[in-house]
Amino acid sequence: MPSAVPGGSVKSRLIASLALGALVVLGTTGCAMLSTQATTIPYSPSDGVNIPDSGPLQVRNVLIVTDEEGVDGNLVAAIVNQTSESETLTIQWGEGSSKSTEKIRVPANSTVSLGTEENEPLLLEGIDTKPGANLPMFFQSGDSDGILFDVPVLDGSLDYYGDLLP
Repeated sequence: MPSAVPGGSVKSRLIASLALGALVVLGTTGCAMLSTQATTIPYSPSDGVNIPDSGPLQVRNVLIVTDEEGVDGNLVAAIVNQTSESETLTIQWGEGSSKSTEKIRVPANSTVSLGTEENEPLLLEGIDTKPGANLPMFFQSGDSDGILFDVPVLDGSLDYYGDLLP
């Protein structure tokens, strides 16, 4: 007749099995606990960029279309005003004495889309930035401090940008 196994030994095996199972679960899912989910990182899903922290106005999908020389360019963007008051977006580019400024008024609760049938793109003269580069531009609205952001400069080689050339 086999001898009885003491109860303490069964409990130790059960605890060891549970501990091993917990380690396997943590080991296989631990990476997800420590790494950032890519879906939570904001990004611009198109050729243009979204400008963060420019004030009460939201500047979306902004880009510049220019020819091969890159002397002048057309600014294309959607400027969204979700406030109950009309707001002005101030845009600056260039340095020193060649610094340029443009202002765009956006009515309350509306969107101004530059580069559409309703609104021509905004001509930026003297950008001197070739396609493929970025142009540092400053965006500010309302009482915000504004933000300096690199805006991509594209050419008209794609059909849908051909009509946007300066």
